[in-house]
Amino acid sequence: MQGGTPLKNIRAQITALGMYVPEKRVTNDDLALLVDTSDEWIRERSGISERRIVSEGQANSDLSVKAIENAFKGGDFRPEELDLIIVATVTPDMMFPSTACIVQDKIGARNAWSFDLSGACSGFLYAMATGAQFVQTGMYKKVLVVGTDVMSSILNFEDRSTCVLFGDGAGAILLEPTEDHDVGIIDFLLHSDGAGGKFLYMPAGGSLHPASHETIDKKMHYVHQDGRNVFRHAVKLITEVSRDILERNGYTADDVNLFIPHQANLRIIQSSLERLGISPDRVVINIDRYANTTAATIPIGLTEAHQQGRIKKGDLLLLASFGAGFTWGSVLLRWGDI
Repeated sequence: MQGGTPLKNIRAQITALGMYVPEKRVTNDDLALLVDTSDEWIRERSGISERRIVSEGQANSDLSVKAIENAFKGGDFRPEELDLIIVATVTPDMMFPSTACIVQDKIGARNAWSFDLSGACSGFLYAMATGAQFVQTGMYKKVLVVGTDVMSSILNFEDRSTCVLFGDGAGAILLEPTEDHDVGIIDFLLHSDGAGGKFLYMPAGGSLHPASHETIDKKMHYVHQDGRNVFRHAVKLITEVSRDILERNGYTADDVNLFIPHQANLRIIQSSLERLGISPDRVVINIDRYANTTAATIPIGLTEAHQQGRIKKGDLLLLASFGAGFTWGSVLLRWGDI
C-alpha cells in the first residue's frame, strides 16, 4: 500500500485533459456474427452495447497522440515544456522502445523523459500517483499522464467470455503544481496482490513463454480470464479502497460529488455503488458505449464528465480501479480550474 501527502506546500492538479476513441464502432450484433453470443446476452452480463476498435495499422501511440492533441486543442501547448511523459498500458506498440518514447517523439517533447507503466486496468491511477509525486516534491512543473490500450490486439474473437468485454481508447491529463490546497490531488491508495494473477493474464509473449508456433497454436497470446473470481474480488476491493481513502481523509460517501470508477462491468459498478452508498446520479458510467478500455477508462470518463459540465471547481472526485495483477487503487482530488 502506498499513500502520498504534498511536500513544500505543493499539490498536483489537473490542468488539461482529453480523450480519443477510434471511429470504428463494433456493436454486440456485429460480434454475434463472429462468436456464439447475442446483444441481450452481452448487455445482461456486462452492460455493454458497443465498443470502439482501431483501424488496421492504428497503434497504441496513435491513440495516445490524438488524446494528447485533444487535451490541448485551442490552447497554447508547447511540447518542449513537458518534463515527463508516463504512458500506462498493457498493449504497447512493441516490447521496446516504450510507447512513451514513441509518443515523445511524435509530439516533439524533446526535453521530457518518458516511460511506460504496466498496471493493467489500474495503470492510469498508478501513473497518475507516480506523476503527482514528481510535481508535489517540486521537481517538475509539467507531467503528462496517458492511459491507453488497444485491447483488440490481444483478444481471441472465438472466446465469447472475453472478446465482448473490451474496447480500444486513450485518455490524457496534464499535472501541474499549485499552492492552492483547495484544489488538486489530495491522496491516493494503491495496492497489488500477485496471488490474483492466475485469474486474469496473457500467458505468452514474455520471457516465460516467448512467441513460437506452439504458443500461437495454443492461443496463448490472448487475454485469459476467470470471470467469476475477477468479479468477486473487484466489487470487494473497489469498495474497500474507496471507503478507506475517504475515511482517512475525513470524508464520507455523501461528500463525493462525482465517482469515476473503472469501467469493467456494469454490475461491478452497481454493486460498488450500493456498498458505498453513492447515488447513481453521482457516478460516471460509459461502459455501454466503450466497453473496458483498460488503462483508458478513467481518463475517458473524467474527460467526458468535464465536457458534459458534470464537474465544477471545488468538487470532490473519487477515482477507483481494479485490474489484473491483482492491482487496485483510488485517488481523491478536489477539482480546480481547467
